[in-house]
Amino acid sequence: MRTTLTLDPDNASKAKKGAAMLRKPFKEVINAALRIGLNEILAPPAAKPYKTKPHAMGLRPGLSYDNVTELIAATEGEDHL
Repeated sequence: MRTTLTLDPDNASKAKKGAAMLRKPFKEVINAALRIGLNEILAPPAAKPYKTKPHAMGLRPGLSYDNVTELIAATEGEDHL
C-alpha cells in the first residue's frame, strides 16, 4: 500500500542511519520498526498475577476427620447423598 507519511526529523534521521548501517532499503527499515512498535503498542498489558492468602479454618469443635461419613452427615445433614 502506498501512502504519504510525515516523519519527525529525529525518527527520519535514525531510520536513514539504520538503513545505511543495515544496508537495507529505507522502506524496509521503516516497515520493520512500525511492525515492532505497533505489536508492542497494541498488545494487551500484562495481567497482574492473582494471589490469594490462605486462611487456616480448621474444624468446628466436636467434629473430627476420623469418621468422614459422620463428618459429612454433621455438616451437610443425613440426606447428603
